Amino acid sequence: MKAFRFLSALCCLLFAAAGLFAQTAASDATLTTNPVFQQNCAKCHGKTAEGRHFGGPALVSEKTSTATVDELSNIITNGKHRMPKYQGKLTPEEISTLAEQIKSLNKK
Repeated sequence: MKAFRFLSALCCLLFAAAGLFAQTAASDATLTTNPVFQQNCAKCHGKTAEGRHFGGPALVSEKTSTATVDELSNIITNGKHRMPKYQGKLTPEEISTLAEQIKSLNKK
């Protein structure tokens, strides 16, 4: 019985760890390969971040290229216009990574 409890607890920990790592972007990941972007942002901004007709604007634009990482983080955190806020839905690290990846996308 003890072995069964131990194995059950171990399986739960492994599933929790797998879920945590599935949401974490690799340090060399780009915005469009980031699973957090694909799950939360691509439906409005497009899978390639080029925007969608009647959806979110392109993330590759002059507006986003002139915005600072802090401004982009603030928009993601608190929302703006029709964009919902992601505070509480995404971790601060995920928001920071998205903002940095949006900024680097505009440097190319």
